Amino acid sequence: MRTGERLLSLDVFRGVTIASMILVNNPGSWNHVYPPLLHAEWHGWTPTDLIFPFFLFIVGVAMSFSFAARENAPQLRKVLVRSLILFGVGVFMAAYPRFDLTHLRIPGVLQRIAVCYLAASLLVLYASRKTLYWTVFLLLLGYFLLLGSDLTVEGNLAARVDRFLLGGHLWKATWDPEGLLSTFPAIATTILGYLTGERLRPNENVEKGENGHEKAATLFAAGWAFILGGLFWSIWFPINKNLWTSSYVLFTAGAALQFLGFLYWVVDVKKWRGWTYPALVFGRNAIAVFALSGLVAKSLILYKVERRDGSLASLYQLLYETAFASWAGPLRGSLLFALATVFFWWLMMLALYRRRIYIAV
Repeated sequence: MRTGERLLSLDVFRGVTIASMILVNNPGSWNHVYPPLLHAEWHGWTPTDLIFPFFLFIVGVAMSFSFAARENAPQLRKVLVRSLILFGVGVFMAAYPRFDLTHLRIPGVLQRIAVCYLAASLLVLYASRKTLYWTVFLLLLGYFLLLGSDLTVEGNLAARVDRFLLGGHLWKATWDPEGLLSTFPAIATTILGYLTGERLRPNENVEKGENGHEKAATLFAAGWAFILGGLFWSIWFPINKNLWTSSYVLFTAGAALQFLGFLYWVVDVKKWRGWTYPALVFGRNAIAVFALSGLVAKSLILYKVERRDGSLASLYQLLYETAFASWAGPLRGSLLFALATVFFWWLMMLALYRRRIYIAV
């Protein structure tokens, strides 16, 4: 990989991740979803619980490339503007379509991405690499010590902090999966992504004679170490996406290292790229398709239509019932609806991709 060349495997990773996010966010009916496509109720994990930390990890990897050749001052302005836009879009998505500010949910997916990106960027721009390692260590250990032994849904410290500071503006009445305190270990996920990206940057480790095959092997080995470390820590601090526990950070970072290592070896080392086109279409407009798909889904739920029997249903529900559940059944129909949604948005992003229109935030 030459200096200045895009890390194509990262675009593929981003595309697969955002497609997965759209898939799990858009079932035909939340009453009919296959268990792997749902988040774990509390402790434990499902494949769906890997998606959000994968995206934050990707943000960190991308930072190592975008920051490499820029001065700190203009880069800081870009970071601040991008963080504000991401946070603002997230709040707009939460407010739409009613814009009831008295009960507006303030935390959210894009809001967490914005905060993690900002915090990690400031550390990367103004702290040493050694400080980054120490920051990850202290964030994970400190979070473990803070939460203590009470990890119940409403009794844990993260939920209590959210109720005290953001009461009435949470996902649930008493807690939020993207709350304030649990954002700190999520910052560690982003920093780990950055440190991984530094390992993959062109001309990194040349003095060690490390080639692409060895870099991929390093990612695989580190991935196993993180996964095992997360599983071991989960004995005392269970893997929990809603709390973003320290064991969850290690476990999901290990899974991300494994997946990125595989993609890096296949796409950037072996140059087997013919199959990557569908993922690249999503990967180059990831934030845009996430926001648009969420807003359109809300609009379809808001718009009511009358059934033949005179009852009202949302257009979203009617599409699911008539186009999918009517012949495939409620469970398979729900999955097919989600897959059709992914395909629809892929076609929309394909139109942009072919015209080289990339909506960057």
